[in-house]
Amino acid sequence: MAAVPPWAHGEPPRWLTGAPGGPAARLPWPSTVLLGAVVMIGSTIAARGQLDERAPLDLFARLLLLLAVAVLLLRHRHPVAAAFGSSVAAMIYLAAGYPYGPVFLAVAVGCFSAVVSGHRRAAWSAVGMVWLGHVLMVHWLYRWLPPSGDHGSPWGQELGIAAWVVAIVAAAEFVRVRREQWADRRAEREAAEQRRADEERLRTARELHDVLAHSISVINVQSSVGLALLDSDPEQARAALTTIKAASKEALGEVRQVLATLRTPGDAPRAPAPGLDRLPELVEQAASAGLTVTVETDGVRRSVPPGADLAAFRIVQEALTNVVRHSGSRTARVRIGYGPGRIRLRIDDEGPATDRDAGGSGNGLAGMRERAAGLGGTIEAGPRADGGFRVRAELPLPSGTGAHEEETP
Repeated sequence: MAAVPPWAHGEPPRWLTGAPGGPAARLPWPSTVLLGAVVMIGSTIAARGQLDERAPLDLFARLLLLLAVAVLLLRHRHPVAAAFGSSVAAMIYLAAGYPYGPVFLAVAVGCFSAVVSGHRRAAWSAVGMVWLGHVLMVHWLYRWLPPSGDHGSPWGQELGIAAWVVAIVAAAEFVRVRREQWADRRAEREAAEQRRADEERLRTARELHDVLAHSISVINVQSSVGLALLDSDPEQARAALTTIKAASKEALGEVRQVLATLRTPGDAPRAPAPGLDRLPELVEQAASAGLTVTVETDGVRRSVPPGADLAAFRIVQEALTNVVRHSGSRTARVRIGYGPGRIRLRIDDEGPATDRDAGGSGNGLAGMRERAAGLGGTIEAGPRADGGFRVRAELPLPSGTGAHEEETP
């Protein structure tokens, strides 16, 4: 299969980047050697057509051409030095009366690299220096410069040279702008990837908190019961240990499922995410912890998106866990209302609170709020006037789901 170039996906070519392992990390030998060959061969050919007008190429001319190209090896690490070095070598070459030719190509490459790397003023100064020097040489200084018997050039020639300068600057500016756009897109992609990673970590933390807090609360209550009845009522203690075993097994299963998604990102989970259809399991687990839960439903349930279904289940689970851990009440009431475009949840207990963390720890309430906010919903949690505690949540649903709400919870 043919390799796809990086710029097909919005990435810049490697020769325009300074990434590790790219051109900025090593000298650009291949392109510079190729440019040197073009300049040397092209200058030789150009000299044959200018035998009667310009000085013939000699060793000094060859050295100047070599210098104009060799300094371009620094164009990625030191673009300003490369641009001015190439321009100065070209000016000396022209001042010595040598033939016009590809020496201007070396100047163009040096100035182009300087503009692309962000040194615009230096690049313009270098190419402007070559143009101004050429104007002085061919219109005023030619009397004192080789070759002997030279005459001034027509001013119309400067239009072509000016067009050449403008073309170099325009092309370089275009590449510079494109390079900045590529950098901005890369930064946006990296920021988006970081946001997704943060959201995934937060989602995993919420899942683990909800699973472990609920299961460990049940285990804590049942272990207390088992210890208290171990001598006086062994059968009841055995039932408590059985509940602990079931709760720990379920918790381990859910933790493995969450961790599996981290090890193999992108793979579908092997088990479906829990939803309100597993509410009877929560009621049974709460009953094993000594909490009697009454569930009331308003409206007719239809298909609920997995995200909203999971969030509703976790909110009810966390609310019941908080009742077990922080309330003196042994009863709780869960009310679920299915309405047009939304699900409403209300979880009440009669209180009183057994500690200052009534209603749950900060992480539990924060997790519920994050789940609701992630779906565009709202949640309220706080003490009731009669001493109990209430959690009220509303989760939006896509159009076409839900049913007519008979009573607002």
